[in-house]
Amino acid sequence: MSTTSSVASASVEGGGGDVATAPSLANNQPRDVAKAGVDGTGAAADDASAAAPAAATTTTAAAAAANASFAMDDDESGTTTFLFASESVTESHPDKLCDIISDAIVDACLTLDPASRIACETVCKTGVVIVLGEITTSASINYEQVIRDAVRDAGYDDPAKGLDYKTCNVIVALEEQSPDIAQSVDATKVEDIGAGDSSVVFGYACSETPELMPLSHVLATKLSARLAQVRKDGTLDWIRPDGKTQITLEYGLNGENKMPIPKRVHSIIISAQHSEEVSNDKIASDLMEHVVKPVVPEKYLDERTVYHMNPSGRFVIGGPHSDAGLTGRKPIVDTYGGWGSYGGGTLSGKDATKVDRSGAYAARWIAKSLVANGYCNRCLVQLSFAIGLSIPISVHVDTYGTCTNKNGKSERDLVKLVEEKFDLRPGCIVKELDLRRPIMRKTAAYGHFGREEEEFKWEKVKSL
Repeated sequence: MSTTSSVASASVEGGGGDVATAPSLANNQPRDVAKAGVDGTGAAADDASAAAPAAATTTTAAAAAANASFAMDDDESGTTTFLFASESVTESHPDKLCDIISDAIVDACLTLDPASRIACETVCKTGVVIVLGEITTSASINYEQVIRDAVRDAGYDDPAKGLDYKTCNVIVALEEQSPDIAQSVDATKVEDIGAGDSSVVFGYACSETPELMPLSHVLATKLSARLAQVRKDGTLDWIRPDGKTQITLEYGLNGENKMPIPKRVHSIIISAQHSEEVSNDKIASDLMEHVVKPVVPEKYLDERTVYHMNPSGRFVIGGPHSDAGLTGRKPIVDTYGGWGSYGGGTLSGKDATKVDRSGAYAARWIAKSLVANGYCNRCLVQLSFAIGLSIPISVHVDTYGTCTNKNGKSERDLVKLVEEKFDLRPGCIVKELDLRRPIMRKTAAYGHFGREEEEFKWEKVKSL
């Protein structure tokens, strides 16, 4: 999806005051507000903005002045503040579509053969979906049907939307897993399974939200999920499948340990693929009313909050027609919105012997359990594995200085606690988290973490 957006600040308010623009990284400059609500038809700020499409992007002099600096600063109370942004995409974004197809194939295999070994990649472009990789399974799978069903479920039923499940070309290039890899992973007992690859994985948790996830990530994810929902339930009949959201929060570093605390929403950006006939004014007002308001708590919004609704001005061509999709290209969307760290391997398209996936789930389980049990307010867990070995190579815990010393346990003691309470052999992770079930497609959109689905056992806090 190709969109450009200004980093110039903008707010939504009634009246058409003078236009002022903050520093911008895009060619399209913000436009003024002609009436209450979001309106992309105000007077152009300069010749450049007059020539650009009338994006549903607004600004006022007050908002621009208030948000012109992006540097870390101190507020009136002396609290150090900073801006942090997270993004998300709808389930029909080309990259997410590929994740979903790959995980739909994983589930199809696991349904019939829980011991299947899968490493499945998907790429899509105009009129074509290609699946390639290595699969060893006793199941007989109609891969083409699985692929077409996933494309249909993503809303691609017309070439005008970027892809049509009925007519797209499907290419399947799957082989069996390398026998060299297979012999290093195979074991009689699941507990003795070796790691399917060498890998470094991370898990993160924090006390910002009930989900123990960063608020910026939670809100960006909920905005994209809502964007898809209003398309599927018919609330907004002009929306097409592709879409992307981004939200920037202002955080304050409070207390001696400098724990980030969300203070306010600095800006919200939504890019929604749309039908040919809808106006930018309607896009903007509908997105505010039916997407932003139901998702973002009012307490975080103020007169300085920036709203950029379809800032490119036009987003009719979308989906795989606009951008090629590829499995594993949205790791930050899948995990923690840019907080913490991210390992070297993607999550989707893999069975649980691949510790890129199962190890990442275990690391989140550990981090969430440490925060939920009161040992810290923020936690990053790193695990490392070697291909073929049935024990982890290393365990690292970082609490960012938020360790509470509960029960006299320091940050160093938390590593020992993890080793005592969690069996991190790859096979034991698979067994404990029940990862041989066909639950992977559900993880492929709207994040693998911070969700309360019953199947996601890595989100169930372990008593420590």
